Amino acid sequence: MASRGAFSNKLGFILAAAGSAVGLGNIWKFPFEVGNGGGAAFVVLYLFFCFLLCFPVMISEIAIGRKTLRNPVGAFNELGFRNWRFVGMLGLFCGVLILSFYNVVAGWAFGYFIEMLFANFDVGSQFGDYIKDITKVGFYAILFMLTTAFIVSKGVSGGIEKAAKILMPTLIIMILGLVAYATTLPNAMKGISFYLVPDFSEINITVIGGALRQAFFSLSLGMGALITYGSYVSKNDNIISSAAYITLMDVGIAFIAGLMIFPFVAFNLGGDMTQVSEPGFGGPGLIFVTLPGVFATLGSTWGVIVGSFFFLLLSFAALTSTVSLLEVPVAYVVDEHKVNRNKAVWIVALIIFVIGIPSLLSGGYSEFLSNFSRIIGVPDVIDSDFLSFVAATADVLLLLGGCLIVFFAGYIWKKKNLHEEIAQGFNGYENSFVKKFLDFAVTILSPVVLAILFILVLLNNFFGITLI
Repeated sequence: MASRGAFSNKLGFILAAAGSAVGLGNIWKFPFEVGNGGGAAFVVLYLFFCFLLCFPVMISEIAIGRKTLRNPVGAFNELGFRNWRFVGMLGLFCGVLILSFYNVVAGWAFGYFIEMLFANFDVGSQFGDYIKDITKVGFYAILFMLTTAFIVSKGVSGGIEKAAKILMPTLIIMILGLVAYATTLPNAMKGISFYLVPDFSEINITVIGGALRQAFFSLSLGMGALITYGSYVSKNDNIISSAAYITLMDVGIAFIAGLMIFPFVAFNLGGDMTQVSEPGFGGPGLIFVTLPGVFATLGSTWGVIVGSFFFLLLSFAALTSTVSLLEVPVAYVVDEHKVNRNKAVWIVALIIFVIGIPSLLSGGYSEFLSNFSRIIGVPDVIDSDFLSFVAATADVLLLLGGCLIVFFAGYIWKKKNLHEEIAQGFNGYENSFVKKFLDFAVTILSPVVLAILFILVLLNNFFGITLI
């Protein structure tokens, strides 16, 4: 079999995998999930899910990938469990689904970067018209997919790893720079106080589900991305420490993003943070509607500088994720169908872009796609547009995929084989606390809790049934 490529070192893998984890959700979704979920109370839940529920899934994915040197589908075949290849196919489908709409939103962000450069702060108040302009947003979406495909076409070390080593440090520097600036604004401390002071009374099933979905989505679990990246990892690398670094980097960037967002919000609201909990205030509405108006109040010069800098940051965050999302189906086509990598990249990118066209049209251009959920009879739990429907579907599939992967690792592949793979690169693993924890986590904790939450989220998202 021709060389599949590999990461040149452990740092390259960590940055690439962390880049997969860090994305748009860290910049806009995490801060407001925290705000709506009682501040630090949500952070505690999020950390719990990341390290006690998601961590075993991440380790299992990386171990399966490194053991088999294959993509998510081929990995199950290589281990001798062809009947379980449907889990890999599920992950593959989920990744394609996510990239199809994620690329659209990434295109919006890059388009806003261009708009900010030309001081068009009114674009925020005209967001509905902006996303209906298919010529403009379609061009930005095409440009973003082309950039993603170009990076992936350069291979693992020459493309994905090299891009991660540039994009991730740049991303961190940009966020810290914006944090430093945002904290100088009037009422900034009121925003930070709102973000960090906990209110445990806010915790309910919606908040708990939000924390778990945020953890799964942001850590790129359940879609086979880490099986794929794990297949490029050296046998000498410590999987446990790598997974810990990836998780800490993802959580850390999400957390400091909140330190950047809330001072801007507090400045815009004059320090009155009661409006933050109102439905629809966070998410895309905040980023694409509210913040351009905030940047406009900074004056023409600073508004252009800070506004364009922010949306360039958002574009960088999106790009680190789209690269990993594209790599998963590309690795499948290369491994299973023996297609040249360069050819596979452009074919897959084209197919996914076409799949994403309905999401592109669902911002008001097509009445049917803009009211898709309502028309097909889904309860009014999610936004009615097709893009939101696909995103909600992906949330559910990620939970299912993660549950099945960790169940497979503990019961089908067996703990013994999982431990043997993890022990390579980890001296002293056999008698470590980590091994004892994983024994419990992959057989009881993660599969049971994830199965329950999968059912709860499925019933809530698509049937409007809340059991807790």
